[in-house]
Amino acid sequence: MNNHTTPKGSLDTDDDAPDLTLSPWREMLKATPVRVGRPASEKPKVSTTIRLDQDVIEAFRRDGPGWQSRINAALKEWLGSKG
Repeated sequence: MNNHTTPKGSLDTDDDAPDLTLSPWREMLKATPVRVGRPASEKPKVSTTIRLDQDVIEAFRRDGPGWQSRINAALKEWLGSKG
């Protein structure tokens, strides 16, 4: 618990749960732009469904997060080899 006092109108950044409905927090929150989701990509990906063998999926997932991007990279590499 915080035992110090904060002058009226200043921000108490040490408070773990400040009252965000009071000034100056309210003004700060109103002025802050809200962004939802990822930034728009110049080349957005297309959502699709594809059936792959279980062992293929397991091999890509074994290396952790980003497995779908690695499948995408492998497919691009294969396309590049077809010239």
